[in-house]
Amino acid sequence: MEQTKQLKQKYDYTIVSQFSIMSIIWGIIGMAVGVFIAAQLIWPELNFNIPWLTYGRLRPLHTNLVIFAFATSTLFATSYYVVQRTCQTKLFGGLLVKFTFWGWQAIIFASIFTLPLGLTSSKEYAELEWPIDIAIAFVWISYAIVFFGTLAKRKTSHIYVANWFYGAFIITIAILHIVNSAAIPVSIGKSYSIYSGAVDAMIQWWYGHNAVGFLLTAGFLGMMYYFVPKQAERPIYSYRLSILHFWALISLYIWAGPHHLHYTALPDWTQSLGMVMSLILFAPSWGGMINGIMTLSGAWHKLRYDPILRFLIVSLSFYGMSTFEGPMMSIKTVNALSHYTDWTIGHVHSGALGWVSMISIGAIYHLIPNLFNQERMYSIKLINIHFWLAMIGTTLYIIAMWISGVTQGLMWRAVNSDGTLKYSFIESVQASYPFYFIRFTGGFIFLFGMLLMAYNTYMTINAPKYSLKFIKQIAQ
Repeated sequence: MEQTKQLKQKYDYTIVSQFSIMSIIWGIIGMAVGVFIAAQLIWPELNFNIPWLTYGRLRPLHTNLVIFAFATSTLFATSYYVVQRTCQTKLFGGLLVKFTFWGWQAIIFASIFTLPLGLTSSKEYAELEWPIDIAIAFVWISYAIVFFGTLAKRKTSHIYVANWFYGAFIITIAILHIVNSAAIPVSIGKSYSIYSGAVDAMIQWWYGHNAVGFLLTAGFLGMMYYFVPKQAERPIYSYRLSILHFWALISLYIWAGPHHLHYTALPDWTQSLGMVMSLILFAPSWGGMINGIMTLSGAWHKLRYDPILRFLIVSLSFYGMSTFEGPMMSIKTVNALSHYTDWTIGHVHSGALGWVSMISIGAIYHLIPNLFNQERMYSIKLINIHFWLAMIGTTLYIIAMWISGVTQGLMWRAVNSDGTLKYSFIESVQASYPFYFIRFTGGFIFLFGMLLMAYNTYMTINAPKYSLKFIKQIAQ
């Protein structure tokens, strides 16, 4: 007990606890919105003729909640935890630390109120209007001050590689957000981008793809480099490879955005450059995946009885699959088939559900007992059930979207002998209908797993402190 009190004095676990709990809550809400709009594609009447509940209003709300509420809250929690533990010092910043939590929650609530009302910049992953964009910049700069201030006062001689990835993600997201969100306000709820035409599209996908590359990849790789070795109780497979992985990833990822704009008004050389950089990006991506998975060398047997480790390792497998599929889809001839189809949706969710969500879940399961003075989670059996629900849900979702996407692409390009289109657009929608039901089912199963996680977390937090350890002592 005395040792726990000393740790609480040495480290600030309150902010980590707050972000961890909110990541679970926002994950459930964001995924519930996703399941609801997936259901609308099967049963359109579920919008009840209410504008706020239409697919077009709720879809950006879903993406903002899962990316910026769920995933980013997990990044806040884990980065604050990892930087303290690896630097052996308390967070820098005082009240600024609390400001990052309450400021970020206020931003999420603002998105919940504005997006269903149709107050949007209409930019992918950057839909929030200018007053909220300014608030995001203030909170993010505060986050950077806390994180790098903690690094500066570290009591260790070196900076562990996880902090390299966290630091790169924090700096790059700040630059991406500020540049892409530059706009001219015309009212409190409306603004226009300072860029125009193809330039606006290029800036948007420079932001959009690198939001994926740095927020949903680099940040979570920082998570991987800490929590996989900790849960496996093994050192990282190759520290040298981790440094090579870092520099290769951040050098290459920033150039891949143009592959979102194949066959558009963007200059052809720019599209080709984006394609080439995407293909080269395959190497460092798989280097990181191999480094994480090979950390289990000599400890593979732990996967049989440790579902938390299973979440972490399977997430890396999905990361490898997504970072193979992404470069492949950037090839122009492949993109001609996949673009604008559900194949892209399947690719996004193999990364979002399989990589981001699973590694987040594993990291939070690792954190909760440590944060709330428990030996382990309330129920390992429930974690195991959650793992299989997540696996089944993700697999159903992405396979349904792959088949639907390829079907759409083939139907849209099919022509009769006289050159006319063989199928109408509505016929392609009808062909996708069964797969939309499978997607809805997969999403619902994944959401149910998150509800089990919330229950397990609640029971862990409210269990008597040290009860499990005490029972073991009595048994001995």
